[in-house]
Amino acid sequence: MEVKNLKIGMLTGGGDCPGLNAVIRAIVRKSILYNWECIGIENGWKGLVDIFVRPLDINSVSGILQKGGTILGTSRTNPYKLDGGEQKVIENANKIGLDALIAIGGEDTLGVANKLAKKGFPVVGVPKTIDNDLNGTDYTFGFDTAVNIAMDAIDRIHTTAESHHRAMIIEVMGRHAGWIAMHAGIAGGADLILIPEKEIKIDEILKVMDDRKKRGRTFSIIVVSEGAKISESDQKAGQMVLQDQKIDAFGHVRLGGIANLLAEIIEKQTGVETRATILGHIQRGGSPTAYDRVLGTRFGIYAVDMVKNGKFGRMAALKGAEITDIPIDDAVSNLKVVDDDFYNVARTFFR
Repeated sequence: MEVKNLKIGMLTGGGDCPGLNAVIRAIVRKSILYNWECIGIENGWKGLVDIFVRPLDINSVSGILQKGGTILGTSRTNPYKLDGGEQKVIENANKIGLDALIAIGGEDTLGVANKLAKKGFPVVGVPKTIDNDLNGTDYTFGFDTAVNIAMDAIDRIHTTAESHHRAMIIEVMGRHAGWIAMHAGIAGGADLILIPEKEIKIDEILKVMDDRKKRGRTFSIIVVSEGAKISESDQKAGQMVLQDQKIDAFGHVRLGGIANLLAEIIEKQTGVETRATILGHIQRGGSPTAYDRVLGTRFGIYAVDMVKNGKFGRMAALKGAEITDIPIDDAVSNLKVVDDDFYNVARTFFR
C-alpha cells in the first residue's frame, strides 16, 4: 500500500479502560511521521453509523497519556443489530474518505471488525479489555491497572477484616474469565478466589473458613469474579447473579451482586459477620499504570505499521516480550480463560 497521503480512522468501542488514550496518542504520533491524516471516530461504531468524527493532530493528543477513559468516547453500538448497519459503516467510511480503520476494543468491538474484514473492509485491531480474556495475546492493556486497583482494595479490606473478625468478600470484574480475581487475589493474599471457570460449592467455602478458625484465624478474605457460579448443593448447578434482565446490543446481561448473595449465605450458615464490597467501575477509572501506558503505546505504534504493510483483518498481540499480529478471527473465536495450572497456584493458599 502507498504510504503517503493516507487517511486513517480510529475508534474505541465497548467498556472504557485505562490505556486507551495511550493507544490513540501513539497512533496519531506515528501517523504524523508518515504524513498521514488521522480521523477520530466518536463513540465506537456509532460514530461510523451516524458520522460523528473529528480530525486528530499532535495538539489533540497532547497531555492525554496519563488520563483514563478515552477522548473519543465509546459505546456498545453493534452495527449488525441495526437495519443496514454494515452497509452504513462501509458507505460512511468511504464518504469520510478513510483508507483504513484501526478498531480498539474487546471481543465485541473486534467481532464487528472481523465481519467487516471478511467483506474486504481495511481494518486492523488493537486488543482492549480489562478482563484480559481476548485470545491470542498474553495481556491486554487496562488489565494491569484493574488488577492493581483491586489489589489495593484487598489490602485495605484485609486490615478491617482482621480487626473486626469478619469475613470480607470483594467482587471484581470478570464475566467469563477470572484473570482479575486470580491476579489480584494472589497478590492480595486472599484466602479463597472464586472464578467463572471453576464452580464451587458453598460447603467448600465453609470448610476453608472453618479450617482457618481452628488455626485461630478469625477472619477470611474471599475474592470473587462477578461471573462466578456458586452452588448451594451437589444437586443444584450454580448460576450467574444478575443485576437485572436488561441485555445490551451484543447480547450481554448485566452481572453484579454475587458478593452480596454469598455474604448473606455465609453469615446465615456460620454466624460470622460478613461484609461484601463490589468494586465495579472503580476498576476501570483513573490513570493507567506505567505497564498499561507502555503496552498501549506499543500496540498503537504497531497498529499503524500494520496499516502501512497492508495487514488488514489482523490484530496486534503481545507474545512474551514482543508485539506481533494474529488474525482477528483467531482473537474472537474463543475466550482466553484461566487454566488448571494457574488455578492450582491459587488453590495452594485456600486454607
